[in-house]
Amino acid sequence: MQMALPRNCTFSRPDWEALARFWHPVAFSHEVGSAPFAATLLDQRLVLYRHSTGVSCFADLCLHRGVPLSMGWVTGDDIVCKYHGFRYAATGNCVEIPAHPGAAIPPKLCLTSYPVLEKYGVVWTCLTPDTPPLLPAIPEWDDASYQQIFPNTINMEAAAGRQVEGFLDVAHFAWIHTDTFGSRDNPVVPRYDVEPGPHGLHVEYRSTVSNYPTALQHKAPADYLWLRVFDVTFPFSARLTVHFPEGGRLVILNAACPISARKTRVFVPIARNFDQDKSLEPVYEFNHRVFAEDQEIVERQCPEDLPTDLMEEVHIRADRTSIEYRKGLAALGLGRAYTT
Repeated sequence: MQMALPRNCTFSRPDWEALARFWHPVAFSHEVGSAPFAATLLDQRLVLYRHSTGVSCFADLCLHRGVPLSMGWVTGDDIVCKYHGFRYAATGNCVEIPAHPGAAIPPKLCLTSYPVLEKYGVVWTCLTPDTPPLLPAIPEWDDASYQQIFPNTINMEAAAGRQVEGFLDVAHFAWIHTDTFGSRDNPVVPRYDVEPGPHGLHVEYRSTVSNYPTALQHKAPADYLWLRVFDVTFPFSARLTVHFPEGGRLVILNAACPISARKTRVFVPIARNFDQDKSLEPVYEFNHRVFAEDQEIVERQCPEDLPTDLMEEVHIRADRTSIEYRKGLAALGLGRAYTT
């Protein structure tokens, strides 16, 4: 049976169906508590709340008169509609109709429920009943020697594919990130290899571009080769591991939530094994500035949607990662222009 698309869906049916079968991030764990939390994924409006056995995720719609359940409240383990007080259990089944106490409850009063996983301080869900592929792996996250850091999310008026490709791009460091860590005196992109896999890509990139903030560039050892390892999990997650001098490791997960075809919320949980006794404010500020530099560009790219047809844009040798990324998205079944 063909699934119904969300109202006013901005995706073509083939693209929506291809993307709906994957896990996507929709909230930070700390955002989901004992009050309804509204989110949107692939144009599907969702409501999430935390109860005694975990987190429930439903279509944000009371089946009685179409009011968003996110306007209501939580009582015990149940979510209550603000309009007429219909009460739904954590399973999605309606358990109370206050206007008719004791009356039989129609079986169709059961909310559309979606699976939930919590990992890396983020709540993930999937919109189809199929078993989705695995989440991105961050082994350092549960390592006691690493500190967990949660910068604010970034909201972009851009397609998720464009945002992720920008995160993977190494040729723009010298041009876009000159106020944070890049330098126009160091624009050369050395050769690197990309290893495509069934669920993503693995890239190891070595260069002399330091990851220290501009004001601290003098701390970088002369001629040190910075290793940046990108591990992509299709469709919209990418882990970056930066190898600092003296065994320092910085792990950044770029997990993009496609709210709609051209609206994206980016979750960026970070783990590091150094400077753990220092204030996190400089980390938050630096992360914000880096992503703001990217956002200015990504929101103005045209076509707005990431082309999976490699003939649509011109490529250079430095684009090897983005070329393989586009091939991977095409293999998932996404259309020529990715979305309508």
